[in-house]
Amino acid sequence: MKQATFDSEGSRIRWTEVPGAEPARVYLHGLGSMCTAYHAHIAARPELAGRRSLFVDLPGHGLSDRPQHFGYTLEEHADAVAAALDQAEVAGAELIGHSMGGAVAIVLAHRWPGLVSRLVLTEANLDAFPPLTAASGAIASFGEDEFVEKQYARMLHAVGPVWAATMRLTDPRALHRSAVGLRRGSTPVMRSILEELAVERVYLQGGRSGELDGRDRLEAAGVRVVTVPGAGHNVMFDNPDAFAAAVACAA
Repeated sequence: MKQATFDSEGSRIRWTEVPGAEPARVYLHGLGSMCTAYHAHIAARPELAGRRSLFVDLPGHGLSDRPQHFGYTLEEHADAVAAALDQAEVAGAELIGHSMGGAVAIVLAHRWPGLVSRLVLTEANLDAFPPLTAASGAIASFGEDEFVEKQYARMLHAVGPVWAATMRLTDPRALHRSAVGLRRGSTPVMRSILEELAVERVYLQGGRSGELDGRDRLEAAGVRVVTVPGAGHNVMFDNPDAFAAAVACAA
């Protein structure tokens, strides 16, 4: 396990790493998750073997520190990941981001362009204030203290066992602030950033999740949108063959 300081208080973001050839692949997880649980089985596949791979836990999640003063906005998450990549001497990385991790990857590519050469996004959040049915909406609908003191424990019982297994490793205050920051979005908003980026961009949409809003506009901007059959939000679990193929297939 490796670590880097990401704020003025000495808080540390942590990651595990597999050595290999450059450019590195950097995996970023979603809200209330941790990276190895969602991505290690993908990076170990034969078609992806031999590349340096970093599995980063965002602040407040997994093995990373969970400072109570931190804001957990998308920009702050992105800057924390940038600190990890700087410590790891990574540049021109391929970022593979799931859900909130995809939004963080987009913001990172905008704020720190030299660190990113390619994006593979899995059902990444692209717009501010998505429908309240989105997972972040259920969390952000409560005030922070109410969520921390009452609703966090209830949510652990309400969500499925896969998400609960990693959510219980997420600090409840960090989880709430991350959800609020995700719903607020970035400035410029993630979709606008994605459309303007010059790097290769791939967007994976689970076939069971329905049509991606604004797909035509994304494709017109050069984003390769792939609908993955038989998959819902967690494409890497539902159709790992298609997921690994998308990660492996550079333009």
